[in-house]
Amino acid sequence: MTDDIAGRLLDAALNHVAFDGWSETTFRAAVTDADIDPVVARGLYPRGAVDMAVAFHKRGDDAMITRLQELDDDGLRYRDKVTRAVRTRIEVVKDREAVRRGTTLFALPIYAPDGAKLIWCTSDRIWGALGDTARDFNWYTKRATLSGVYSSTVLYWLGDDSPDHHATWEFLDRRIEDVMRIEQTKARMRDNRLLKRVFAGPERVLSSIRAPRSVRENDLPGGWTAPR
Repeated sequence: MTDDIAGRLLDAALNHVAFDGWSETTFRAAVTDADIDPVVARGLYPRGAVDMAVAFHKRGDDAMITRLQELDDDGLRYRDKVTRAVRTRIEVVKDREAVRRGTTLFALPIYAPDGAKLIWCTSDRIWGALGDTARDFNWYTKRATLSGVYSSTVLYWLGDDSPDHHATWEFLDRRIEDVMRIEQTKARMRDNRLLKRVFAGPERVLSSIRAPRSVRENDLPGGWTAPR
């Protein structure tokens, strides 16, 4: 029941975001349009439209996971799976203006930590959907790397007017290719005997860092729990 009310409020807010952004004006208009008690609405979204923007992003993550579960990835290279997941996350959101307004909101210093958490959470869900089971330092580096790819691609997409956003997908391919080059370089370094000796110490230190097994939900970026 609570989720239904929250969803109704968010849907109502989306009718105003293009004009007023994720603002208090939008929040109040959504409360009126959805005919929800203001006290109840504030209980669901304590920070008003800011929390609505967070919910909008997480709704996109949920839609991405649902879509990825419907797709057949047999025969796809791993890099192509990652590329398709990022593209799917962008394509499942139809309201580009709401994304643009959210990007502006989370660029503000006071809300920048929220934005960083959301991007990290999206990256974490993508890796999880692709079956990533890394428990060592790679658990962090993979998510940090993909966060950069995802955020830069979204920014490019927001300014892309090419047919079917063709330029965005080319941009995404280039970013993924850059990541793959880094991974290939790391693999060659591990195979090189001399370099392997040089980096043996740092690698042992980094490999000893484990993804936390049990933490409170809000202790990690995006409000998720590390894999057990």
